[in-house]
Formats: sequence, structure tokens, C-alpha cells
Amino acid sequence: MAPDRATARHQPPLNDAAVTDGYKRAAAEVAAKMVEDGMRVGLGTGSTVAFLLPALAERKLHGLRCVATSPATEHLAQTLGLNVEDLDAVGELDIAIDGADQVDPAGWLVKGGGAALTREKIVAAAARRFVVIVSAEKSVAVLRPPVPLELLRFGVERTLAALGEARLRGSVESPDGNLIADYFGPIGDPVSLAARLSTTPGVVEHGLFTPEMVSCVLIAGADGVERRAGAKQSPG
Repeated sequence: MAPDRATARHQPPLNDAAVTDGYKRAAAEVAAKMVEDGMRVGLGTGSTVAFLLPALAERKLHGLRCVATSPATEHLAQTLGLNVEDLDAVGELDIAIDGADQVDPAGWLVKGGGAALTREKIVAAAARRFVVIVSAEKSVAVLRPPVPLELLRFGVERTLAALGEARLRGSVESPDGNLIADYFGPIGDPVSLAARLSTTPGVVEHGLFTPEMVSCVLIAGADGVERRAGAKQSPG
């Protein structure tokens, strides 16, 4: 794994939205150049992907078959002229590109701020390469709560009780109509927490993504876009 160069020195002030948006756009534009004619492309969800879609559309590539992880992404992609299909119709993806809420030095991700974590994880797993695009402040030394969760409606109060330090995110739903919650307990070892969350009845999916899912991370900051290698190896 490449060393973590995205230190606090590179991070924009938290209230400087224009600077942060510039970093998001820079990472998105680099990722868009990784897409080629005829590729099957997974499109993530969130504010950084909102910069990716126009950058991808501007390339006017031929034969793209895109899969969207949320209705919002699907709508914007279609508005920009990108071809969007169902994942089952497209099959294995050549590349998936998405943002993240946090990235640690080992390559673990926290995702799900946009409430599409289950679809995002399915699409990431279906791709030969999974590219993560973030602005510098998303690169952290240690993962911290909250960790997004997608929960079944049935027995949700029992599920929350079993989880302990978790609460629903108001009336927010996933694209598939499940409830979105956040786990606020300590993360500690992400391997252990991921296993615990996965085996809690009622949890559809959690927002911890393993390093083995990630091909590379593009981290944009004041010094440009850093490419950090991930642990996922493309088959073949």
C-alpha cells in the first residue's frame, strides 16, 4: 500500500466548500480518463460522483454501458446522455467509480452517507476494478464513527437494540426502501466490527468496505491528485 501523503497540511478548511468542490472535481476528472470506449461502468452515488458524470459525458465515449447505484445517479447520468442499464443485464463491470466518506491508510473505506451503501457494495464487487475518488479531508489516520447501516423495517427496534450505539437517520430510506441508520460505537478493529455488523439479524448491509474491494484511491488536494494503490487485483 502506498504511503499516506494526504496529511492535515493538504486539507482545505472545513468551511471552504469551493476548495473542496475543486478537489472533488479534480479527482473525478482523473477517474473519468480511466474509462474507455465500450466499457461497462459502475457509477456511484454522492457529491463527488456528481462531478464524475459530466466529466465522463464530456469524453463522448462510444458503446458505454453504465450501471447506476441510485435513482439520483441514474437520472443525472441519463440527463447527460449516458446509457444506463440494469446490473443483471450488463453483467461483470470493467470499472466502478465511487466516492467515500472516509479512507484510512490500510485502504478501509466508510461509505453510505448517500444512503446507497448496499447497491454501492454490490456494484463495487461486480467490477474488475473499483476506483475511489475523494477530496483530501476524507483521508483519515483512523476510521471514526458513524458507520452507515441499511436495516430491514421488520423488527427494527430489536435490531437497533442488538447493535447498541446505533440510531435511525430520521425518515431516510435506501433506494430499495430499507431504513438507513448509523452506528456510533467505537470502530476499533474494522475487521471485527464488520463481522459483528454482518452477523446481526436485521442488518442488510454496513458501510465498511474492505481494502480487498478497492483497486485504487484517487485523493485530490492542494498538491494535486495522489493515486494510492488498493489491494484488489483485476482478474486475468
